[in-house]
Amino acid sequence: MDGKKSRKTRSDCTVGTFERKHGLPPGTIRNDNGRDTRSDKKIGTIREEHKRK
Repeated sequence: MDGKKSRKTRSDCTVGTFERKHGLPPGTIRNDNGRDTRSDKKIGTIREEHKRK
């Protein structure tokens, strides 16, 4: 990048939209147990789960 700071992803964005937007193959984002995260799960929910641990 050319010195620009990247922005934080909106918390109401879904996993499926995030993967498509960033050119990632489906199933890139996974749960702690190694299984694929549901594509309709929101990024905010993942952040909350991670904060609790």
